[in-house]
Amino acid sequence: MAIAVFIPVILWAGADEFVKAYLVGTGILALFGFVDDMKGLGYKAKFIGQILAALVIIFYGGVRISSFGSLLPGDMHLPGWLAVFLTLIAIVGVTNAINLADGLDGLAGGISLLSFCCIGYLAYLGGNSSIILITMAVAGAIFGFLRFNTYPASLFMGDTGSQLLGFSAVVLAVKITQGDIPLSPILPLIILGFPILDTLNVMVQRISRGMSPFSPDKNHFHHRLIGFGLSHAEAVFVIYVIQSLMILSAIFFKYQADWLIIAGYIGFSFVTIGVFTLLDRKKVQYHHRYPIIEYAFKGKLKRIRDNNWPIRVSFSALKIIIPLLFMFSCLLPASVPAYVSIMSLCFSLLILAVIIIWKRYLGGCLRLALYMTIPFVLYFLEGGRSAWINDKVLFLYHLCFGIVTLLIILTVKFSRRKKGFRMTTMDFLIVFIAVIVPNLTGHAIQSHSLGLLSVEIIVFFFGYEVLINELREKFDVLAITTLATLLLLAGRGYQGF
Repeated sequence: MAIAVFIPVILWAGADEFVKAYLVGTGILALFGFVDDMKGLGYKAKFIGQILAALVIIFYGGVRISSFGSLLPGDMHLPGWLAVFLTLIAIVGVTNAINLADGLDGLAGGISLLSFCCIGYLAYLGGNSSIILITMAVAGAIFGFLRFNTYPASLFMGDTGSQLLGFSAVVLAVKITQGDIPLSPILPLIILGFPILDTLNVMVQRISRGMSPFSPDKNHFHHRLIGFGLSHAEAVFVIYVIQSLMILSAIFFKYQADWLIIAGYIGFSFVTIGVFTLLDRKKVQYHHRYPIIEYAFKGKLKRIRDNNWPIRVSFSALKIIIPLLFMFSCLLPASVPAYVSIMSLCFSLLILAVIIIWKRYLGGCLRLALYMTIPFVLYFLEGGRSAWINDKVLFLYHLCFGIVTLLIILTVKFSRRKKGFRMTTMDFLIVFIAVIVPNLTGHAIQSHSLGLLSVEIIVFFFGYEVLINELREKFDVLAITTLATLLLLAGRGYQGF
């Protein structure tokens, strides 16, 4: 994850003092985290690494919490020494908060991903290209990691990854809200408020019991959700929803009065702690099955599933419609650039080589080719359509995505294969980002009908993911149709040379 962040930042983020300080600070944290993951370090050694990284970003990168906006008389700024001290506490505190949130598969990564999307949007409003690129690099690293970290996880970020995410989130959030743009300096408390509240709540409980605030226990919010009877994935999903609401609040109230934002966060904190305390005292247990639902619906669904016809019909239709829809999509754009033609031709040759030599890698090769070309095709369609496409044809084309969505749901619902496609908490993050981003303010964001474009790309991705998982490695027909579509796309782009 650290390498995935460092490379694009070094190549494209420029060489200003902040970027240099960020790279040095995250490098220090990554080094200490790597040693901790390999050999184990005490909390004092961890603190030394975190403090060193924070001091670099404070003194060399110029990141300081010097203003609380209208919360102080006359919008006064804090004295230099106090600003340095508060910034140091904030950076070290949030770094550890994200580290402590890494208690369930996908939890810390998902929370951080939502935070970085919000920070990137705020940086876009302020025209800060360096922070935009850093947030994109970190979000990309998280996306790649979450593919293997959602429950049940096969990869874990360790202290190297969690400290990198926490440090990056707080540094970028403070940097973007302490600048000249009219954002509230209280926004970082909203963007990172849930893990901060979780950490403070746990530490207060430990101290009240005479324990060290750094001693491990099971009092984090995610542990308590599991204690209420939620499954691993359900507990992560609940926290994702809470964090999503926090992110939306930060976006909607970014220009509001500082006292309103701080009051809202205090209210959220009291409500959250109060609800968890009440559930603890009443010893509430969530039961996954309720008699009415079980008898009225579950039994019927089981009988339908046992008959096997829904999965046969839906999956057979999906195998035909998805490849044809993608092939038809390649005919719709008014023009296809030459570089897409070259890319499609390269993927065609790669698929042929894999079929002949390394057929066991065909599934991964198809994923790579499809996921790289689908966004281009749909984006070019939004930029202009072929002359023979009228509104009625375009309406039917968009309607097909609704049909495909229904087929995907039926296939996933009635499949009895344990190794088939399964929804994960990461899918919530993808859908949430795809729905929210196109509706944010800003001409560049809202142009090209990005809302519909994002949804249709996701439908294609999910559709092909279901196909690849349910085909049981019998990819011959899918490979042939994909190869034909890529050659068609290559031919369409030939005119651009």
